[in-house]
Parts: sequence; structure tokens; C-alpha cells
Amino acid sequence: MFRPTHSSESAKALLAQANDRTDPVSLAGRVMVKRLHGGSAFADLQDGVGRVQLFASRDILGPEPFDRFVELDPGDIVGASGPMFTTRRGEPTLEVHALELLTKAHRPLPDKWHGLKDIEIRYRQRYVDLIANPSVREVFRARTRVIAAIRHLYDERGFLEVETPVLQEIPGGGHARPFLTHHNALDRDLYLRIALELHLKRLLVGGFERVYEIGRVFRNEGISPRHNPEFTLLESYQAFVDYQDVMRLVEDIIVTAAEAAGQPLATTYQGEEVNLEPPYRRERMADLVLEHTGRSAYGIELNDLFEEHVEPKLRQPTFVIDYPVEISPLARRCEYDPRFVERFELIILGREYANAFTELTDAVDQRERFEAQAAKRAAGDIEAHPMDEDFLRAVEYGLPPCGGLGMGVDRLVMLLTDQPAIRDVILFPVMKPETA
Repeated sequence: MFRPTHSSESAKALLAQANDRTDPVSLAGRVMVKRLHGGSAFADLQDGVGRVQLFASRDILGPEPFDRFVELDPGDIVGASGPMFTTRRGEPTLEVHALELLTKAHRPLPDKWHGLKDIEIRYRQRYVDLIANPSVREVFRARTRVIAAIRHLYDERGFLEVETPVLQEIPGGGHARPFLTHHNALDRDLYLRIALELHLKRLLVGGFERVYEIGRVFRNEGISPRHNPEFTLLESYQAFVDYQDVMRLVEDIIVTAAEAAGQPLATTYQGEEVNLEPPYRRERMADLVLEHTGRSAYGIELNDLFEEHVEPKLRQPTFVIDYPVEISPLARRCEYDPRFVERFELIILGREYANAFTELTDAVDQRERFEAQAAKRAAGDIEAHPMDEDFLRAVEYGLPPCGGLGMGVDRLVMLLTDQPAIRDVILFPVMKPETA
């Protein structure tokens, strides 16, 4: 088994510390470009962290190994050993003293000058996209760093990361159409979860005061630049805080994530300037609707007016607070007016990035709201929240005052890596069937 001793980047760093040439190193990777010059040849070797040039000479390598080098195709995976040196053009290069073909590529790579441009092929054959486009690899490295940084922030603040069921009897915690499946052994229908909320709240009832989960959720809905049926959701719940505290948590998450992605807070997204520096503007939904439409409204009408006339115009980060109770069955009512609840959404560039509540802990009020949602469901609203007697039973044991947060990880990564579509930040997005 060929075992590399260095990566392309560490080999270059080793050369930078040497006077002229290094001791022999061993590198492994994929041949990307090859150039022939009589009795010598050059190739670009791409590994997991970068590229480095290979130089092969008939005189040094020998006739047969040199011929094998010349016969390499773009895409072949090879191991090469020899000293690093710098060419007269200043290019760090490995002088090949030994070569081993590790894997033969049987399909050609995309055009070496233009990479892989076809959007459908890029998404459908992500493995080729990652080979051909280094910038795509960096997007997914940034995604990993962002998620790791968010986890670190929560862990440092004493939150417990947990895992809750993906298969659920009742798909609660959101307004969405679920995917239905069937458990053969139990002979019962189950749903893929649409949110993480209700099981995380059960854990607060059980005594865990700070919990979070980063996990996949599934919504049987359309595909768009902002929506994929399978996506990654962050949810957290903390006892003895309200939605004002959660707003500050969201600001900290975005600052932490931007740093992890290597993105300045004063940045651009698809050519539009946006400043992610906290604190963010805080405005009541009713006040924004009155400002933009001149109308005083309540309930579903208020939300409809906001979505149509206000939300697209909110370009800089804005916490829109105090939502109508009719569309927020799991949030606590505002003390100043019971027609509203302590809920916010963070809007940036006309899009929602976070949704959070001061959670409803009154078991009687929660049952009444579930009953109202059940009536809507019976009337044909398939996205109304279903009745969940087990969750109500948990709340009846006593859910401590708490604040909860839901944040779409994919949209946040889109923003911080300047990607136009959610499929650009999901390694293997859902696609239409491939046509012949």
C-alpha cells in the first residue's frame, strides 16, 4: 500500500523551510493536467487540500517509468515520491523518482480549462463537481467549520447536544407537509420529522435545562433556490430565558459562524451589501405593517400583509417580533396584548434565517391552541399542527419557562459563502429523475 508522507500543502511548507531541495517526500492524489516537453513531462497533482506540480524526467525516472508517467490520463490517482524543488518560474515542484498508479480513471474529467459548468450535472454528480471545482470544495469545508463552531459555542455555554427521533408518530413542531412511511414490524404509519421542537421540550420537562440538536428534517414540499425537501436544522431550548435572550444568542451564533467561514461581518451576498455586525434592529410586526402599508391589522391578515409588503424590503438584519397568536400555537402570549405572542424571526435580505419563541408553558392554553389547530386540520388545512396528547401530557408535568430557537443551517451557510441556491451548500440535494 502506497502511503503518502505529506500533503501538497505540507510539502510546499517543507520546501519553504529548505534552502534548495528537500529530502524525498511521498504524495498521493489525482492527476489533473499533464504537459509533455520531449524527454520530460509535468503534471498537476490534486489531493485533499490543494495542488502541486510533478516533474518527471526520462533521465531521472528511467525509460519505462517515464513512459508510464506519459501515459497517465487526467483523473488517474497516483503516488509519487521524490524531493521538492522550485522551478526557475518559482513553482514548487516534486521531482518524481518513483511513481505508482493507484487507481485508473475510466471516465474523462471535464474540460481542463473550463471545469464543470452544467448546473444539473454539478448537483447530480457532485463527486465530479468536487474534483473539477476547488471553490466548491471550499464551500463545503466552510460548511463543516460553521457547524463545528456553532457546536462549540453551545457546548461552551453548557448546552447538552442530544438526538431525537427521526421517525415520529405525530409530525409536530412546524407547519409543513410531512413524508409518510410505514413500519412493517409494527404495522403502523410513521412520519419523517418536520422539526425537532417537541421532543427537545420534553427533555426540558425531564430536567435538562439547556439542550440543542443539529439534525436533518424533512418536508414534503417544493424545491426552489431556498428550499430542499431534506435540510439541516439547528434547534435549541434553554430554561429560564425569554425571546430577548434568544435574540442575543442568535447574534452570537451569526458572528461565530461568520468567523468560522472566514467571512467579514460587513460583507456582500450576491452583490448586495449586508452588515452582520450586532446589535440587529428589533421591530414589532404590527408596527412594520403599519409603516409600510398604513394599515392596522391582526391575526392571519397581519401576517399576510407582512409577507407580501414588508418582508422582501427588510434587507439588513432585522428581528421582527410579536407575531399573531393564530400562526404561533407554541409561543407564549405577550403580556401587553394577548393577540400577539413573544416570537421573532430574523430577516436578512428579505429571507427568514431564524425563528424563535418564548415558549408556551401553560398546559391549558396549549391544549386550547392544539384544539384550534386540529379544527383547522379537520377543515382541510393539512399544514395545521396536529393534536399531540403525549406532548400535552409532558407539559402538564411542568415545562419550565424557556426560550427556543430554530435556525436553518443551510441558509446560513448560503449567506456566509455567497451561494445563490440551497443546492450549492448541500452535498447531494434532491433532484428530479435523470432523463436518458
